[in-house]
Amino acid sequence: MTRTAALLGASLLALASPAFAQSPSASAAPISVPPLEYTHRELANGLDVYAMPDAAAGTVTVTLWYDVGGKDDPQGRSGFAHLFEHILSRKTVNLPYGQISTLVENAGGSRNASTGQDFTNYYETVPPQYLETMLWTHAERMARPVVDDAVFQAERSIVQEELRQRVLAPPYGRFSRFVIGDNSFDESIYRRSVIGSLEELNAAVIDDARAFHEAYYRPATATMIVSGNFDPAQLDRWVDQYFAGIRNPNRPVPVFERPVETPRTAPRMVEAYAPNVPLPAVGVLYPGVAANHPDSAALDVLQAIMSRGESSRLYQALVYGKQLASNAGFNANSMEEDGSIGVTATVARGKAMSDLEAALDIELARVRDEPVTAAELAEAKTELVASDLRQRETASGRAFMLGQAIVSENNPRAPDERLAAIQAVTAADVQRVARTWLNDQTRVAVRYQDESARPAGVPDDSWRNPAPVPTYLTVPAAILPANELLPEGRRMAPPAPGAVRAMATPRVVERTLPNGLRVIVAKSTDLPIMNAQLVMAGGAAADAGQSGLASMTANLATQGAGGRSAPEIARTLEALGADIGGGAGADATTLFLSAPVASADQAGAVLADVVQRPAFDAAELERSRTRTVTGLTVALRDPGSLASQVLNRLAFGGAAYGAPAAGTPASVGTLTRDQVVGFHDRWWRPDNAALIITGGMEPEQAFAFAERTLGGWERPSGAVPTLPNRAGDRPAPRIVVVDLPGAGQAAVAAAVRGPRRSDPAFYPLAVVNSVIGGGQNGHLFQEVRAKRGLSYGANSSLGARVDGGLLSAATQTKNESAAEVVGLVLAEFDRLKTEAVTDQAVTDREAFITGGFSRAIETTGGLGGVLSDAVTYGLPLTEVETYVGKINATTPEAVMAAAQAVGSDQAWVVVVGQSAMFIDALRAAHPDVVVIPSASLDLNSPTLGL
Repeated sequence: MTRTAALLGASLLALASPAFAQSPSASAAPISVPPLEYTHRELANGLDVYAMPDAAAGTVTVTLWYDVGGKDDPQGRSGFAHLFEHILSRKTVNLPYGQISTLVENAGGSRNASTGQDFTNYYETVPPQYLETMLWTHAERMARPVVDDAVFQAERSIVQEELRQRVLAPPYGRFSRFVIGDNSFDESIYRRSVIGSLEELNAAVIDDARAFHEAYYRPATATMIVSGNFDPAQLDRWVDQYFAGIRNPNRPVPVFERPVETPRTAPRMVEAYAPNVPLPAVGVLYPGVAANHPDSAALDVLQAIMSRGESSRLYQALVYGKQLASNAGFNANSMEEDGSIGVTATVARGKAMSDLEAALDIELARVRDEPVTAAELAEAKTELVASDLRQRETASGRAFMLGQAIVSENNPRAPDERLAAIQAVTAADVQRVARTWLNDQTRVAVRYQDESARPAGVPDDSWRNPAPVPTYLTVPAAILPANELLPEGRRMAPPAPGAVRAMATPRVVERTLPNGLRVIVAKSTDLPIMNAQLVMAGGAAADAGQSGLASMTANLATQGAGGRSAPEIARTLEALGADIGGGAGADATTLFLSAPVASADQAGAVLADVVQRPAFDAAELERSRTRTVTGLTVALRDPGSLASQVLNRLAFGGAAYGAPAAGTPASVGTLTRDQVVGFHDRWWRPDNAALIITGGMEPEQAFAFAERTLGGWERPSGAVPTLPNRAGDRPAPRIVVVDLPGAGQAAVAAAVRGPRRSDPAFYPLAVVNSVIGGGQNGHLFQEVRAKRGLSYGANSSLGARVDGGLLSAATQTKNESAAEVVGLVLAEFDRLKTEAVTDQAVTDREAFITGGFSRAIETTGGLGGVLSDAVTYGLPLTEVETYVGKINATTPEAVMAAAQAVGSDQAWVVVVGQSAMFIDALRAAHPDVVVIPSASLDLNSPTLGL
């Protein structure tokens, strides 16, 4: 049957009511949230189809959600739903291995998939003319997948590398995925990690995969959502053509009888230890609620009060006030059948774990024992509604919101109903759920420390939950014959693209205020949200030997200005549903402001103070210094992050671009207030800046906002400062290994110099970069991941800078494979110098680049970013209109010519990992490799401390 959804429009518009209580520092403006609009029908085979047409969208998103996830992993096969997500993305009867990604990228689209405890989804966003092609690929995967040994072995290896990259390599990966996950639930079906374990992945066989598909993947377990620019009647015809004939297997879906959980009646403590943990972390875990539980909305509000934004209780008490933690979060995680509550924090440098735990307990007790204030309640509601509004900006965002509601709550109306429920939450409700669910008799306290702190005799698995793990289903063996890839001449061809549907190009207009400030406006949405970016030339390249100065200046500016303290700024903006932030790239400092249009003037008044009247209070400098040093300390223990920083220093040496933009613990430790004030006075001036406004404001409305906000910003009398060549001379190519004890994976990075962003040579080199390592069809992804399973991903990027950036490649692999991967990366740097690229290959890569650009400018923030880049790199604002044509003008001859600038003999190479596991093999190929112990590395030095 077909029905039109009840839209709750009147109730949602009522969110602009006095339900938002008044903050002492700001009056919360009305926020109007358009409801989700969709139609629904169900095919005879049980497939649910939701259509969300949007004639203004430049793309269409197809998502297919299957009612199978980590909770359905068979006994002894944790991580299997996630493994099968990979398998089902690769090969069908009519599509060779990897061809789905090829179709999507050649169409200028993007695709991916994900697995949760309750679901597995597959999704593509493409230009509208490729909708039929995408529907056909989903039908192929549902009805005609090929699960053969080659696919199975390749994807299992890739998933294991993904586990190493996401869990074993980052300093706190084991903490969040294993320690927290295993202890958040006891006898629950959600006990196991979705990503599984290396041991159980190794134990899987191909027959398991075939049985899993037969058991769970069918039309009756699937929900399709199509959102964007399409004709609904044509969609119905295509869905009938490709999906109506797919039959469900004759056997029912396996049903797992849920275990009856034993309620926790006493608290317990978990002590966990792992390698490469720079600072201890603590956690407190409680049972939570399912997504459709009556307490879910009140827990959302409680979560916002506790840890959303800088005015939240945990931030103010633990991070800002007592400075015991570098970060703190409160997460109420709700799924279809159960939930959990996790409160976590990382100990700040020089602070005691016990002091942090005591302070955290005080905050948990306070929210149980005392009602939250009216201002806190109103602020939390405004933040939640504003966040929801931002997610609804794009067709794909709305599709995912709808899909998550269906799989988590079996209710497509849930997103709209949730907003109404949040508005009804009272202070008494918040205290009630805090008392109910933050029950100390059910809590699990967690301590996470470096391996070096482990007492003698404590086993490796000391963190494991003592409660018995449920015995899961064993899926019945497959009985259907296995599919095979058809011979080339017998395969069905994908549907040809349809007619191109019109896409509006944003209209960009500009004025200059009397004080010299450029104001650039482009309306990008009809939603009542706005985004302002203030771009000021200079950036980290202007640090003048004091790394991190520009970044610290931007961060400190929001921490007190115009007579408001840092907490007052946070309370004011968060009560308005607004966000502010800033940072420094190599060539520019940027401040951003995002707010509902109705609150723009009030939020703009804060922006005006931050820009013109920052306090740069000495106490705030010390707070920011502590947080920054802690963050940098953690980043320097992550293999990928560290490799990127070392590579940048190798490529630019002692030039301005070579210094770490965020600084190092040592350089940030010596910054002074006078240096910060001096940087602000030199570089923060209206005639050195541009204000870019995108979103739902009409141009005249935006220009008036700019005049009211920054029209009074005074221009200094002196000339705007300039910078000499920031890239400097090219240092000699080198290969450097950073020995990082305990690294769960090795990071491999390599780079060569690229042209200025304003140089016409940038465009053909962008196509070269795409061939080398753009997306899943880039050579690097194919050689490192698809063919050999050595990494979860391998890609390259072409960085844009005023005086020349880098074409760089990056990947991560198990330590034992690092030398092999270095060889593969360098081979790709040489390949295009002699190997011709066909016309079709160039066209396909151009489509990949321009498709990504078109998706970017569909969003308010993305369009603002493109215009910000134009300002920073001295490009005309017409770049929004001409970029696609410049990329598409690249010929195969231009690709080969541009590729001559890329070569292994010109490359800097960095490997970060446990060097003993790969150094002999690497040195055999590269005798001049240099090894630096991570403890001796000095990023402040052009020589890295050698």
